[in-house]
Amino acid sequence: MAVFDAPNRSRPISQNLLLYLVRIVRSQRLGGVLLFMKTCVPPKNSSFKMKKGTGRLALLLAILAVPLLSAQGQNPAASPSEPEAMPILKKMSEYLAQAARFSVVSREGYDVVQESGQKIEFGEVRKLTVSRPDHLRIEFERSNGEKGLVLFDGKEITVYRTNENIYASTSKPGTLDEAIKYTVGDLKVRFPLAMMLLSTLPSELDSRVVSADYVETTTISDVPCDHLAARTAQGVDFQVWVAQGDQPVPRRIVITYMGETGQPQFWANLSDWNFAPDVSDALFAFTPPNGAERIQFLAEVHNVATKAASKKKGGQK
Repeated sequence: MAVFDAPNRSRPISQNLLLYLVRIVRSQRLGGVLLFMKTCVPPKNSSFKMKKGTGRLALLLAILAVPLLSAQGQNPAASPSEPEAMPILKKMSEYLAQAARFSVVSREGYDVVQESGQKIEFGEVRKLTVSRPDHLRIEFERSNGEKGLVLFDGKEITVYRTNENIYASTSKPGTLDEAIKYTVGDLKVRFPLAMMLLSTLPSELDSRVVSADYVETTTISDVPCDHLAARTAQGVDFQVWVAQGDQPVPRRIVITYMGETGQPQFWANLSDWNFAPDVSDALFAFTPPNGAERIQFLAEVHNVATKAASKKKGGQK
């Protein structure tokens, strides 16, 4: 499975949506979310057109990967008295990977580079609740007022958009790791910081990070943190602020797409970490609200169309 993948630019996609969905009767595209795995590259040539009091953006959401500190005149290399970065990253990743369950609030922003070169920032707030080995709930609200849910109950993956009262659901029995990889790799749904939810996070970072530096000791929301800067082999840099003490969780992440025009960034401030959330099976179950319309994931529709076309072509031989 590729580490990074570029978004589909064949058709315009509505502003920063949670996933590609398609209406069964008339194809309607909804968009995508991404997170900390299988990185998505920010869309190129996305246009931003303003009308009175409203904005429209033809773009594909893209955010994820891992970043580094690269400022001319500053050398982030640690002095002999400073701690090393890699052991701190390893401690953080192992702590998250071994957690049986947790919840966290992520306040995020991401750049979309316009054809003019101007960067426009959009944002969202998400609450993520993980209960291993096979449960996930993500509640989100975007800067344009769009709200929704992403759910996995060990059997099905469901994405629901509250404002439009539509949802897509597909069967995928298995672990949370398997569901995340299937969602990103097969359904082509992208959501920020997905890698952070994997139980294999330590090995994922080991295989991607080629260098890491200790920058400084600082505070994020009054929490003492180690500020680290890292670089991946895929041309994506990231900085992470890891809380000191017995809960080495990321408090802030900044990702920079070095190889993309304008070097757009994604950032996330992570707060309200809870490693003993009150969870039940009902929290991860989805019951369609009254009048909700079920639609299909775009990738599923595409696969059906491709198979039908191949079958028709084979019959004409």
